[in-house]
Amino acid sequence: MSSASVSLPGDPPGGRRAFLVWGIGVAVYFVAVIFRTSLGVAGLDAADRFDVNASALSTFSILQLLVYAGMQIPVGLMVDRLGTKKVLTLGVVLFTAGQLGFALSPSYGMALASRALLGCGDAMTFISVLRLGSRWFPARRGPFIAQIAALFGMAGNLVSTIFISRLLHGVGWTATFAGSAGAGVLVLVLLVLFLKDHPEGHEPAPAEHAGAAYVRRQIARSWREPGTRLGMWVHFTTQFPAMVFLLLWGLPFLVEAQGLSRETAGGLLTLVVVSNMMVGLVYGQVIARHHGARAPLALGTVAATATVWATTLAYPGDQAPMWLLITLCAVLGACGPASMIGFDFARPANPPERQGTASGIVNMGGFVASMTTLLAVGVLLDATGDNYRIAFSCVFVLEALGVVQILRLRSRTARLERERLVASRVEAVHVPA
Repeated sequence: MSSASVSLPGDPPGGRRAFLVWGIGVAVYFVAVIFRTSLGVAGLDAADRFDVNASALSTFSILQLLVYAGMQIPVGLMVDRLGTKKVLTLGVVLFTAGQLGFALSPSYGMALASRALLGCGDAMTFISVLRLGSRWFPARRGPFIAQIAALFGMAGNLVSTIFISRLLHGVGWTATFAGSAGAGVLVLVLLVLFLKDHPEGHEPAPAEHAGAAYVRRQIARSWREPGTRLGMWVHFTTQFPAMVFLLLWGLPFLVEAQGLSRETAGGLLTLVVVSNMMVGLVYGQVIARHHGARAPLALGTVAATATVWATTLAYPGDQAPMWLLITLCAVLGACGPASMIGFDFARPANPPERQGTASGIVNMGGFVASMTTLLAVGVLLDATGDNYRIAFSCVFVLEALGVVQILRLRSRTARLERERLVASRVEAVHVPA
């Protein structure tokens, strides 16, 4: 089904002002990702600074993702109820405080609390940016706009892998993390002064009365949609291999298991980010024109990831050749764009007043998978004496679970989408009196 020419009633106009306002939201997300992924290049430094083992080190990222995942549905409800600007403002304050606290933490316990605070603020960014895009751009632009937002997020990851890692070894822990917190202050000023929830003339309908009944109804109606559940499982299955690699375990794997220097390992992590940005542009354009490509792209990405991951782990000898590690990192770059396809299943399945809640459910999927895998890898590394082949094999269990669910839900979701598209076109037809 092609969506290039689909125009729905009441669509926002888009245009230059939409890009400027939406760009402020994207800048907030960009900074949030820098803060989120900064631990990925500081894992070995954190282990030395706080004198912890692999399981304790993984707890940093697990706690951060636990808070992030646990906040997704509440944040979705907050966005639907309060609007984008209020939620993003709170998010910036929290993740900036968390980054500053991490810089100044004298102990492991305080550092954990700081990462939890950062995760709470980070959780409020991406869903808000998706909602901002749906309020300022026509529905047909949704897949491309979402992929562009994710691309800027990966640019934030690129800042971590290139600049944060260099600053750590140049100016030290405290100066690096405290200095980076200044970016949070900058985007907070832009957000407060210039961001608007929606263009004039496109105000949303008044929100229902808040309360427990409203919350239960929003969650239940969103979850009841097969497209929401399919989106969650797509996000669950596709995102976590690259997230685990970039967020914590990629650098130790490349340095300790593959014998690479930190500089070479950092270059490979950068390749993951660059690949993500390039693939994201392609996926966004393809899906914006052909919605029928969503499931094949998602499943194809899972298959490619599983194949190259297995080949790397099973390669004879102690270390995989460089060409295989390069291939692994290039393929992992497709995981982020593939996870964005999950939102493209949930978006047409839910009306505007439920977009935040549905997006929260979808976004929870990949982070639950990432959190589970981060914990499993840390525990298996400690149990096997740092055997990365065994520890990294836990990835295949979650991928298999996700693929089964995707195959189970895709047909019903496609049928309901076709019915809704026909209905929306009928509503758009003007019948003279």
